[in-house]
Amino acid sequence: MQPPFELRVLRYFVTVAEELHFGRAATRLHIAQPSLSVQIQNLERSLNTRLLNRNSRGVSLTPAGEVLLGHARDLLMGAEVAASLTKRAAREPGRKLVVGFQGNAAAELTRAILEAYRYGTPAVEVEMRSYPFNDPTAGLADGSSDVAFVRPPLPPFKGLRMSTLFTEPRVLAVSDESDLASRSSVHVDELLDEPFVARNAPDLWRDFWLATEVRHSHAPVIGSEVSTVDECFEAILSKRGIAFTQASTQRFYSRPGLSFVPVKGLTPSVVNVAWRQDNEHWAARSFVETAQYTALRTPLPQTLQFIDSVS
Repeated sequence: MQPPFELRVLRYFVTVAEELHFGRAATRLHIAQPSLSVQIQNLERSLNTRLLNRNSRGVSLTPAGEVLLGHARDLLMGAEVAASLTKRAAREPGRKLVVGFQGNAAAELTRAILEAYRYGTPAVEVEMRSYPFNDPTAGLADGSSDVAFVRPPLPPFKGLRMSTLFTEPRVLAVSDESDLASRSSVHVDELLDEPFVARNAPDLWRDFWLATEVRHSHAPVIGSEVSTVDECFEAILSKRGIAFTQASTQRFYSRPGLSFVPVKGLTPSVVNVAWRQDNEHWAARSFVETAQYTALRTPLPQTLQFIDSVS
């Protein structure tokens, strides 16, 4: 189906909507005011919808114009990103980008981000590289990855940059044979004396997944130490302990004998796209931009919550 407008005309409309004055908008666009008025009238005619109210007091947006303004800005921004990425890719074909991750990476958002990035930068070869628990930075700290999906808190290092994609609850993973498996939910205070499967990781990250911030004077009971997600679940199934994990784990790692129980009293897990500040290569920066834009525009499961922030 042929769209009822061109990007050039959308840019005209956005400028008029921002200025709410045809004369100032024409000056910004470097075109004659009568020509601008005709273009906007043609746009309204093609949509069979009035977009602007014009009277002696000035110009204002109609409800339909408000709707178009939001979508028009998105389309224009998308077109600019596409043009920029295409030009950059042409200057350096054959680039390889290593994306570090752990577990299920960015859950359901992972596939959407990768598809959008590959569509926009087909010349870049993307390698998804999994890292064990002992490197929660997923390769950023030692430079073996270009960008990464990470879950703070991370061991600090100079130049680490992160942008939050979404948050999700932490839940309890237990064996089906555990009395806890039949519970509809459990409060974290009820678990203080339970043996836990601990991640072989830097203290800051290990402590987060043991929920030490809510244990107060209760030191965690460690039933097993593990280095990977698979080792963690094997330890749980072997009844060597229980573990907190992100809620999306149930959708990606569900297996016989394993149950997931909602937990009250825990802060959520935050999923970030992260990069090194000293990595200014266009392929890495474009991946971050694509992840941010995709997170903003992709419907997420109810357990995932979008948050727009950069640190």
